[in-house]
Amino acid sequence: MEIYKDLTNPKSKEFEKLLNTQLSKITIEEGKIIEGKINKITEKFVFLYIEGLKSEPVLDINELKSMGLAENIKIGEKISVLLEKIEDKNGEVIVSASKALKIKGWKKLVDAYEADEPIMGKITSKVKGGCIVEHIDTGALMFLPGSQISDKPLKDISHLMNEVQKFKLIKIDKIRGNACVSRREILSSFKKEDKAKIIEKYKVGDIIKGAEVKGLSSFGAFFNVNGEMDCLVHLQEISYSRVNHPDEVFTIGEKHDLKVISVDKEKLQVGCSIKQLSPDPFEHIENYELKKVYKAKVVKIMDFGAFCELEPGLTTLLHSSELSWTKKNATAKKMFRVGDEIDCVITEIDKDKRRVAISHRLAKENPFEVFEKKFPIGTIVNGIVVNKNDYSLFLNVENLEIDAFLHCNDLTYLNNAEEELQKYKKNDKLKVKVLEIKTSEQKIRVGLKQTQPDPFDWFQDKKINQTITVKIISADSKSLIVRPEGCEMDFVIKKNQIAINSADARTSRFTGGERIDCAIAEIDMSKRKVTLSIKLLEEIEKKEALKKYGSDSSGKNLPFSSLSEDLDKKKKK
Repeated sequence: MEIYKDLTNPKSKEFEKLLNTQLSKITIEEGKIIEGKINKITEKFVFLYIEGLKSEPVLDINELKSMGLAENIKIGEKISVLLEKIEDKNGEVIVSASKALKIKGWKKLVDAYEADEPIMGKITSKVKGGCIVEHIDTGALMFLPGSQISDKPLKDISHLMNEVQKFKLIKIDKIRGNACVSRREILSSFKKEDKAKIIEKYKVGDIIKGAEVKGLSSFGAFFNVNGEMDCLVHLQEISYSRVNHPDEVFTIGEKHDLKVISVDKEKLQVGCSIKQLSPDPFEHIENYELKKVYKAKVVKIMDFGAFCELEPGLTTLLHSSELSWTKKNATAKKMFRVGDEIDCVITEIDKDKRRVAISHRLAKENPFEVFEKKFPIGTIVNGIVVNKNDYSLFLNVENLEIDAFLHCNDLTYLNNAEEELQKYKKNDKLKVKVLEIKTSEQKIRVGLKQTQPDPFDWFQDKKINQTITVKIISADSKSLIVRPEGCEMDFVIKKNQIAINSADARTSRFTGGERIDCAIAEIDMSKRKVTLSIKLLEEIEKKEALKKYGSDSSGKNLPFSSLSEDLDKKKKK
């Protein structure tokens, strides 16, 4: 390599000049907007000259025309482009004029937003929730929310479409590149000074005559006052009665008098009330007494009860628990209709909370108290089966609105209570005995077996150690089921009570149907308890045999394996 030391040489000076002008002063970076000069134009492409690049960038001529730059497509004209890549895989320079325009446009929007300056745009289309606005200077697209189109409700905005007008930037998202604008802010800014002067005319307590209903929403009604101002009557200020939506009371175009209850000069808002033009019905609540019957009008039915009016404006709550004495899951929807007048008793008056509670059931006589007076415990009454579950029946008694409880154990004195329950079905008529009345708990218990002879009375004249004859009903590995002759009840003889000798205490000796004798080991009439034992009878007969050398007994005698031994011992003595 040859090293040039002589800088006075003309070629050396020319080389130095090239280095200084091209390499040291021009910096080329990807992602920046740079100026390019049109160097060549063909039918499809425009070639640019940009200092510092090793090749000429190429632009599609249709891209420039679509951007409105057709007049600038001349040799020598300068165009701003975004340098995307200095060299791609094919060695070409990649630039974009449209992206450069978009970036420049976004910068203008950001500058206008930070300076709080309006921009010019036009509404180009409708979308969900609002419209799309195109920025006139840059063509950038922005979102216009429906609530920001105008300062008053508009059913039709066709007259605003594609009209150049001012908008205010109200939100900029620099990360996503989104912008939100408002036309309403521009309109309000013109009216703000005038509105401040209008609001100065009003003060709290003023009465506004003949304000027109302009709009209805879920939270209140809007009124137009003399064509110069809109004011809101909140839902709670419409009436002393319960109002769920203003459309229950108003229609668009109606005129009403209003009372000014608030003036906000900063927000330029006036709040009004209609209900305060009439006296508050709660002020004379002293005219009503607790535990006294009044007429109430049903105005609203809910899942948890109903709202009723004692008088216009005085709303009370009737909870579902106060609807009926007898219906456990009573609902106002099934019992009443809106507009019905019902009897009620006031149960609570809370002046601080402005709340009145009423009861419909207290206006009627408690059917459980009536039943207790008419049918005291021990009375035989008529009942009809109205319901049934796995262990009981429910009976409607004496055609009253009362269901009495009949447990399966009170159906029969026998041991098969659950089997007995299966015999009964709905609408069966029964005569039952009143066993228990709990008025406070609204419960009545009745019994069927208590109206019938008690088979346990068979033991009324029986005594302990008395011998009786029984029939074996069934046998298992642990016990025998037996029924005394002449008695309808079954009893259990346990395995250890079958015989004195353990070898004979086997249930397998019996197949069922045999008649045997046994003794009464225990009897308690108050507890309805009896214990039977074959073993006890053996012991009793064994003692008698020792004295009399044996005896006859009714029924079948069981063998005593040890009797001969005992007799031999007695002879030796």
